[in-house]
Amino acid sequence: MNKLKVLMVDDESRMRKLVNDFLSRQNYEVIEAADGEEAMDAFYADKDISLVILDVMMPKMDGWEVCKEIRKNSKVPIIMLTAKGDERDELQGFDCGADEYISKPFSPKILTARVDALVRRAYMVDSNEQLEIGGIEIDKSAHIVRIDGQEIELSFKEFELLSYFVDNKGIALSREKILNNVWNYDYFGDARTIDTHVKKLRKKMGDKGDYIKTIWGMGYKFEVQ
Repeated sequence: MNKLKVLMVDDESRMRKLVNDFLSRQNYEVIEAADGEEAMDAFYADKDISLVILDVMMPKMDGWEVCKEIRKNSKVPIIMLTAKGDERDELQGFDCGADEYISKPFSPKILTARVDALVRRAYMVDSNEQLEIGGIEIDKSAHIVRIDGQEIELSFKEFELLSYFVDNKGIALSREKILNNVWNYDYFGDARTIDTHVKKLRKKMGDKGDYIKTIWGMGYKFEVQ
């Protein structure tokens, strides 16, 4: 199997080298970029990039801008890195289409584990898995969702969230359980991350968004009547 390519974007050369060293040991090929513009050039030059790691604070184009630009054309998994601890930055990261958010300083082993988890969920799903319920079709192998026959554009994490809801239809799911299963690790961030994603998912689903019921004080339940 060919090595999966990861684009590592950070203006600190030491940080790029650290991540490169750890991911290379796990058989990833790491492409480095030192600023936002260099990142976009690298991303458009190589169609085989499987995951992007983005620092927020960078010259020329910051991480938010790069994330939004990539999301215009690609659903590639994106991990945001930031030194800021403000939860508003985390929510902004998810709002622009990021799939994971890691605050500096972080353990390279944790970063590697999250890269592994994202790649596994994004590219190694069962090709036979297709779901259909209440006018919603989910093709897990192609990462495509259709509502009443019309394909809708979902981010990687929105796709995972909808798939998890459908897989657990009729079951009341706490925010903690959703975070631990959809994000695929023990998540210590703010549970409002879920609310942000559900709000965007409901909007994209139109009338079918009503299938995602809010259970006040607990979480959500997917129910087709």
